[in-house]
Amino acid sequence: MAATWMQRISPGKARLLTGGRGDAAFVCTVGVQRQPVSVAHHPASVAHHPATLTAPHRAVHSLSSSSSSRLHRFFSPPPSRALSSGPVSAPEEKMSDNVRVSPWAKVLTIDTMNPTVKKVEYAVRGPIVQRAVQIEKELREGVKKPFDEVIKANIGDAHAMGQQPITFFRQVLALCSYPELLNDNTFPEDAKSRARRILQSCGGSSLGSYSASQGIDCVLQDVARYIERRDGGVPCNPDNIYLTTGASDGIMTMLKLLVCGEDEGRTGVMISIPQYPLYSAALAELGAVQINYYLNEEKCWSMDISELQRSLEEARTHCNPRAICIINPGNPTGQVQSRECIEDVIRFAAKERLLLMADEVYQDNVYAEGCQFHSFKKVLFEMGPEYSDSVELVSFHSTSKCYMGECGFRGGYMEIVNMDPEVKAQLTKLVSVRLCPPVPGQALMDLVERTATLSALAEKAKLTAEILNTVPGISCNPVQGAMYSFPNISIPKAAIEEAAEMDQAPDMFYCMRLLEETGICLVPGSGFGQKDGTYHFRMTILPPMDKLKVLLTKVKEFHEKFTNQYS
Repeated sequence: MAATWMQRISPGKARLLTGGRGDAAFVCTVGVQRQPVSVAHHPASVAHHPATLTAPHRAVHSLSSSSSSRLHRFFSPPPSRALSSGPVSAPEEKMSDNVRVSPWAKVLTIDTMNPTVKKVEYAVRGPIVQRAVQIEKELREGVKKPFDEVIKANIGDAHAMGQQPITFFRQVLALCSYPELLNDNTFPEDAKSRARRILQSCGGSSLGSYSASQGIDCVLQDVARYIERRDGGVPCNPDNIYLTTGASDGIMTMLKLLVCGEDEGRTGVMISIPQYPLYSAALAELGAVQINYYLNEEKCWSMDISELQRSLEEARTHCNPRAICIINPGNPTGQVQSRECIEDVIRFAAKERLLLMADEVYQDNVYAEGCQFHSFKKVLFEMGPEYSDSVELVSFHSTSKCYMGECGFRGGYMEIVNMDPEVKAQLTKLVSVRLCPPVPGQALMDLVERTATLSALAEKAKLTAEILNTVPGISCNPVQGAMYSFPNISIPKAAIEEAAEMDQAPDMFYCMRLLEETGICLVPGSGFGQKDGTYHFRMTILPPMDKLKVLLTKVKEFHEKFTNQYS
């Protein structure tokens, strides 16, 4: 007879298996690698189930016969591991004190995981970027390529692209992180004064302590004063400011508050196409309905109220639209919306009872002559009480963009306007669950200043559009703001057909070829959304001027070669 082993299982596991009794139980297993024991050593454990000693299954002491099916499912090996007449080797298993962990069945699988997560996509760090990382590794290992380096123009990471940190910011953060430096005469007094003020608002005068969930008090006050200066004196209450882990955290938090309902009553959120993939990813994760409205590429990616109306009316047939998101200046499109356009959007939101979400993280990145950033809050209040007393608005800003470019510190804020007090209490509760945003990021958010960095970006924005527009088959709108260009590219029919054979979007196929042949890493427009039959790519204008010129030259040469190959 096959050797027999005994295993003791916990009362909790016994209740799970029997559906009732919680007595400890012995499991007698045939043919599984365990320390062998003689059946005679446990006579009581087999006396009640003698048949199990001759079958390749189990005997359980103190378990009712009605539990046999549950026991079979729990302990039986899969069919491919049917037991022979002797002991059979099994994969190495980890043992807790009482419970055997099966090596054959995962609790979390692709079929049992949260289905909304599987719908999440984020093109900015998608397959192209993953391949770029592999190519960088291959270059380091000596693999020969037709280029010496990968130039990543896929993401708005200013410091990674060579932009130098602003000295004053880093001095203050250094002083806050290591207060002993306050006694060092090499640090300027203005940096020391700002650091002391921040530290005095921190628990234990340490940047390593938790802050209040809404944020460090003095930072909330300073952000409110910054907003008042920006908006020409429009009042800002620090209690309506929430410091966040970058703007993305605030956007996700607000969407969580908004999303509710089922079926045709499910919350819908209007987002621009092209859009920043954070929005589509967040809506997919939350199970909300994405409502697309298209920006007008022929009019420099402007918003069109008739298009908003079309999109809204169509969406109301299958969901409950509750909010509209605007990115201004635009990502990935680089446009700056006019004041007239912003007023129209506010009137539209008021008429249709939509909450406004204004993503304004590029508010200081405005380059084009005649363009000016207008905050939604400033315009809202200048339109008078009819709108300023009723339209619900949430606006977002960040330390990651603009002239700061401090992406890694994850600093940001959101300001709420006209939020229901009871909802505001729920918002405060929700952010409290996560304790607080990173305190160094909060300290950085306190340091809102403008520098000459923007003039260099303005020069790059102009150069990018000029060079791309010299390439037959590429059309690029002026880069009015933000830090991206989103040119329209013509892709020959033969290339589109080859892309289809590879199950790739045409612009994904184009960008992957560009990466493999030139080392230039861009993001296909399909990752941001675009009108059917049009193709684009997004590129950042952040690389140093010499490297940006190399990038643009390579794109020009590649497009000409690609077009000739497939024409």
